[in-house]
Amino acid sequence: MKVFLNNVNESWIIDRIRKEWYKNNSDISTKSAKKSDLLWILSPWVWRTISEEQLSKKKVICSYYHFDFDNFDFDNFKELDKYVAEYHVISENTKKQLIQLTDKKITSIPFWINQKTFFHINDVKKLRKNFGLNENDFLIGSFQRDTESSDLKSPKLVKGPDIFIEAVEKLIPKNKNVKIILGGKNRNYVINELNKRGIEYKYFEMVNLKTLNKLYNVLDLYIVSSRIEGGPQAILEAAVTKTPIISTDVGVASEILNKVSIYDIQHIERAEPDEDFAYLKSQDFIIPKGMEKFRTMLSNCYES
Repeated sequence: MKVFLNNVNESWIIDRIRKEWYKNNSDISTKSAKKSDLLWILSPWVWRTISEEQLSKKKVICSYYHFDFDNFDFDNFKELDKYVAEYHVISENTKKQLIQLTDKKITSIPFWINQKTFFHINDVKKLRKNFGLNENDFLIGSFQRDTESSDLKSPKLVKGPDIFIEAVEKLIPKNKNVKIILGGKNRNYVINELNKRGIEYKYFEMVNLKTLNKLYNVLDLYIVSSRIEGGPQAILEAAVTKTPIISTDVGVASEILNKVSIYDIQHIERAEPDEDFAYLKSQDFIIPKGMEKFRTMLSNCYES
C-alpha cells in the first residue's frame, strides 16, 4: 500500500503534519497521487487539486478538524463525500459534529507531537533573560490567530479572543506582574484590547519552531479560549513541554487535560493547570507511537 497526502502550502500546522508523516513513513507513502493506492485528503478545503480521475479510481480517506456550521459549505462537502470511503477527525468533539453529516465510518485520532521539536526545558531563568522577560513576571501565553484576515480588525470569534481577554482580566487580581506573551499571525484584536486595558504584552509574530518551543517553556500559563476548535495542537504542545495550561472544552482538551483544567468563562478562576497529568497523556502521541494508529487506520481503509 502507498498513500498520498494532499498539500495545502499555507505554512500552517497541516504542512508540518504532512512533512513529518513523509519523513517517518516513507515505506508506505508516495508524493505522487498517480502512484498511490490510497488518497489521504489531509486538507479538505483544497481537495479539488486532486483530479476527479484519481479520486474515482482510488480509496479516499479525508480528515476534518472542526465544523463551524454557521459558515460551512455543505454543497462542497456533499461533492467531496461522493468520493470518500472513510473520514478521520482529531477529536471526539469533532466526531460528534461529523456524524450529523455522514453515515460513513469515522475514526478519531489526535495528531502526533514531535518530541524533538517540543520538549521541556529546565532553565526558565535563562530563557526569560534571553527574551528580555522579567524573572518575577506572571507570563500568560496565546499563540494562535484571533482576527479575521479580511479586515484585520474583526475578532475571529470561533477562536474566542474576547474570552481570552475576559479570562486575563479575571486572572490579574490573583497574580502579580501579569504580562501576555503572544505568537502567531493576525493578533490585532487581542493587541488592541490589551492596549485599551493597559495590560503589558510582548508579541512574537511568526517565530520558528525552536523559538516557539522556548516560548512555551517561559510561560506560567497557556490559555486556550476557543469556542470551536479542531485540536488545537497547542494543547499537545503545551502538554509535552510541561507548560501549565487551561482550556475551554474544545477539540482534544477533554482527551489530554485533567477535567479540573477545563473551564467555562463564568468560573475560570476555579480552573487549575495539571501539567503532570497532561504530560503523561501526551506520551501516547509522541513519534513514532503517535503515528501507529494512523498507519492502522490507513491500512484498514485500503483493505476494506
